[in-house]
Amino acid sequence: MSISSDQVTYIAHLARLRTDEEKSAYFAGHLSRIMDLVEQMNRIDTDHIEPMAHPQDGALRLRDDEVTAENRREDYQAIAPAADQGLYLVPRVIE
Repeated sequence: MSISSDQVTYIAHLARLRTDEEKSAYFAGHLSRIMDLVEQMNRIDTDHIEPMAHPQDGALRLRDDEVTAENRREDYQAIAPAADQGLYLVPRVIE
């Protein structure tokens, strides 16, 4: 599939992008090669291939869920402008 520089200019206009003739010709060549690759991939017979979520069947290495930081809520709330019963108090913004 070949994309002309006029088509690139039209698409750029629709996307509200500024382009000139030199850039349009450059992008037309690259977009044409991309579309050729897509056409090649569409020609591949994938009827007997089972879909997969990931190309590798490896298991994730998970670490133990451990608390590594100490609870410093009291320290942080001590310097807060307003806190009550473990909550930060903020001014009302919705009436």
